[in-house]
Amino acid sequence: MLMDTPASLADLKKAARRQAASTRAQIHAVAAATAREALARAGGKVLGAGHGRIVAGFHAYRSEIDVVPLIAALAAAGWATALPVIIATDAPLVFRRWAPGDETIPGHFGIHVPHDRAALVEPDVVLVPMLAFDRQGYRLGYGGGFYDRTLQRLRALKPVIAVGVAFAGQEVEAVPRGPFDQPLDWILTEAGPVYPIHQQDVSGV
Repeated sequence: MLMDTPASLADLKKAARRQAASTRAQIHAVAAATAREALARAGGKVLGAGHGRIVAGFHAYRSEIDVVPLIAALAAAGWATALPVIIATDAPLVFRRWAPGDETIPGHFGIHVPHDRAALVEPDVVLVPMLAFDRQGYRLGYGGGFYDRTLQRLRALKPVIAVGVAFAGQEVEAVPRGPFDQPLDWILTEAGPVYPIHQQDVSGV
């Protein structure tokens, strides 16, 4: 749903965020524990062996689905794993090496991040949190633009796969989007992968 003016797009996104946050919180309240394990199984099956490639996850914020079990499964399958770090309000994220059990420190918004001694890396696969997604492959974020700036930067450097991560119930008919919103390559849910209508199955990435 591409809007004509920034003002109308901003209003639509604001309303969509309120609804999506409420929906996600309701799903999280009843499905969080089982969903994270199902997500780990589904993600491990689709992504397969890492062979040293780098996947960046995230620590769940508010009612986001927990991807730490998935990160652990991918680390066991030969992926190098990392987490994002906010360095400035209007800057892309950076990524530092991290695996479950490694030290973390409090970062922006109280989200734990790797210690600044951890090595900086450029991921090959980025797991992207969200409020909602659609079958066009677009996500609704929080409005800070961190992942859009980050994916734009990474995609200018090398081939990068952006995998949205969400509860299956976060799917909506259409996400309000503008010209700077970066598309996802596919979406991973506890029910399995969701491929945008223009994409083919990407099993064994």
